[in-house]
This record gives sequence, structure tokens and C-alpha cells, in this order.
Amino acid sequence: MPVCRDAGTAAWAMGPFACTAGPWTTQVTRPLVLGPQTVPFFTDESAVAQRPALAALAAIVHSEDRRVEAILETVARGFMSFTPHLTEYWLEVVEIGLENTPTKAKWRTLVRNVITHFPGHRTLFEDTYLEGKAEGKAEGTALGEAKGVLRVLEVRGIPVSDEVRERIGSCTDLEVVNDWLDRAGTVQRAEDLFTDV
Repeated sequence: MPVCRDAGTAAWAMGPFACTAGPWTTQVTRPLVLGPQTVPFFTDESAVAQRPALAALAAIVHSEDRRVEAILETVARGFMSFTPHLTEYWLEVVEIGLENTPTKAKWRTLVRNVITHFPGHRTLFEDTYLEGKAEGKAEGTALGEAKGVLRVLEVRGIPVSDEVRERIGSCTDLEVVNDWLDRAGTVQRAEDLFTDV
């Protein structure tokens, strides 16, 4: 079942497409296409909460509509009625569906503004969300740096045991990993990274 943002392409994709054998038509296919003509957009936040999957699909399909900002805001605010875990899930579904379209940037900006019902008031939800976001960023950076440590050792031809690889790869302390990265260019053995200097 194709999903299409462009109304003209969606209309073409709906067919009908005829298969023929000589002068006879043997089959006519009319594909079901999810496009602006077949998926309604949402204007009511409560309707989004009742049908989140359809609302997510609508936000994706109508991403080229001139009213896209209002459509996205309705969908995002509708998702806010769920628990934080479900809210994040549906927000990410839409973001992934928007792929690399210009609308994705609009969606990301909008999500930053509606992730809490009371932005800027430092509620428990907002603080928890922001702390988790910061921890995730730091952890992601540490894991990226850990790959760098392993790469430096590999380029220098220094053998790395599975135990050392696991210890480096699982460390989420950015300060420790940065220290290893600094030392990876001079140590004689991978295990020397873990000795105090």
C-alpha cells in the first residue's frame, strides 16, 4: 500500500491500471493509496487522542499541505494527552515518517515547544524530560568517543581483547573516555589505558 504526500502522484497511483492479453483486458487494478485525497487531516486534538495511528499518518501525508503547521500542531498537542512514554513514541513515529522533508524541521521545532503543557515553568515532567535528553546526549557522545579510542588502537596495530573492547565500548562517562582517547596514541598495550598515571 503506497503512501504519498503529493496529491497528483497519489491520484496517478490510484490507477486504474489495466493488464491486457491481445485485445482483451484480463485484469484492472485500482491500488489503495494513502494520500491527501484518502487520509483526512485532523483539526481536533481529542480526535488525535482517539486515533493516534491515523493522526500520525495524516501528519505525514499532509506534510506538503499549505495548512501543514496547523495540522502538525493539532497532532502534536493531541499526542500530549498520553503518558510521556506514549507521547514520545508517537512524536517519533511522525518524525521518522517525515524523512528528510522541509516539514521535518518544522515538526522538530514544534515538538520542542509542546513537549510540556506548561513550557518554561520547570514542572517535574519538563525537568525529567530535559535531564533525560541531556543524559542521552552525553551518553551518546561518550559512546562515539569510545569508538574513537578503539579506532586509534586499531590504526596503531595494538591488539584489543574482547574484555578491553567491552570495557571501552560500555563506558558512558565522557571524562573517562576522553582520557582514554588522549592516551590511546601513546600506550604500548590496550590494557595500559586503565592504569593510573
